[in-house]
Amino acid sequence: MRLERYNFRWSLEFPQYEFESIGPKGRIVKVVRFNRMKGSKDLYNLAFGDLDKSTGEIDDFVTSDNNDREKVLATVADTVINFTQQKPEASIFATGSTGARTRLYRIGIFLHWREISAIFCVWGFIDGKWEFFQPNKPYEAFLVKRQ
Repeated sequence: MRLERYNFRWSLEFPQYEFESIGPKGRIVKVVRFNRMKGSKDLYNLAFGDLDKSTGEIDDFVTSDNNDREKVLATVADTVINFTQQKPEASIFATGSTGARTRLYRIGIFLHWREISAIFCVWGFIDGKWEFFQPNKPYEAFLVKRQ
């Protein structure tokens, strides 16, 4: 994708990515973690949000409102590309912490479908089952894997 994005720092050992959102609310540390899902060798949950400096945890319910949403989402997408370059066998599970955020992810996938589908196979979870991604369906979650 040819969208503007932030530079990130990463550690494959953890695996975690960090970057700073820069806007009217100042600098906000964002974190993307790929947590291996229990009972699976190659399935990872994508956790994303603001770093809670007091706990070191990700706050995925906060709304930063730093006027850089597209740049932040492009950066998160870039971390998925980077992570799956390092671990091409990995499948990435993602869902929003709210229905509105899940919808935002669906819209982002649709808007950048040409670039995404050239790299990844994408599935959406709806009505208790996985199907190949189709635009304008109210998916509850997404799964991506490198082609």
